[in-house]
Amino acid sequence: MLLNAVFVIIGLLLLAAGAEGLVRGAGAVALRFGVAPLVVGLTIVALGTGSPEFVLSVQAAASGSGGLALGNVLGSNISNIALVLGLAALVRPLAVQARLIRREVPVMIGATFLLAVMMWDGGLGRLDGAVLLAGAVLYVAFAYYGARRSDVPAVAAEFDAALERERSLRVEALLVVVGLGALLLGATVLLRGAVELASALGVSEVVVGLTVIAVGTSLPELATSVSAARRGQADVAFGNAIGSNVINILAVLGAAALVRPLATSGLRPLDVAVFLVSAVLVLPLMARGSVLNRWEGGALVAGYAVYIVSLAA
Repeated sequence: MLLNAVFVIIGLLLLAAGAEGLVRGAGAVALRFGVAPLVVGLTIVALGTGSPEFVLSVQAAASGSGGLALGNVLGSNISNIALVLGLAALVRPLAVQARLIRREVPVMIGATFLLAVMMWDGGLGRLDGAVLLAGAVLYVAFAYYGARRSDVPAVAAEFDAALERERSLRVEALLVVVGLGALLLGATVLLRGAVELASALGVSEVVVGLTVIAVGTSLPELATSVSAARRGQADVAFGNAIGSNVINILAVLGAAALVRPLATSGLRPLDVAVFLVSAVLVLPLMARGSVLNRWEGGALVAGYAVYIVSLAA
């Protein structure tokens, strides 16, 4: 069991490092070719920080570990709201300015409930996967064109300051290649360790996906959002978490279900309920002037801790 835990840790580290390299490299390349920072932040960065979930879930589905793929996405989405945004708000209250990001919250809620309806019959089939992937394409187009039309210079400046630029195109391209390689290797190592660890502990793959794997694959979002909050870039922190949740549902599960239909039998009704509530909860939390305060962030983190304890019970 110790060896399997080591595999899980190594896999998570490789996924986090791969996502970091991919985001920095791809973002820098896009900036070099004249793509606006706000567009990069709301599309390329969101896709890059969701890359660990994507690679792991597709590999899990292909290998017959559909429960791990489902648990990973649902757990990551819960983590992105309760843990990532909660910790970011504890660092510094998040005051969101961008109208585009506020418009993305209903999109996230809609995608969340669409997935819940699709899972109602006990699984996600290939047709469901195709519908979700089509939604992912529409969402990226929405974010791309919405960001291009943004008329809030202060928000664009936030995203510009948050993006890192490399010194040469060769370095940027190398980061993309190395990042992709680390993602593939990390997912392979993590998948092997997670499946064996679930068996050794006598728990389902869904539980492992909802906990250790979900938190681990959310590390890029956590690092990005907390760092942005510390620098006062609330729109970056919030947009990263919300965008990643939409991508997780539409692109990640869509691709995984296309590879192999996913059964939802390992999920508890409580897991689905927390998944739905965590998405809807963003609206009342942001109702007062679009600000997520420290006490609200603390409540989110505490609620997440209670949920994790319920999984271990």
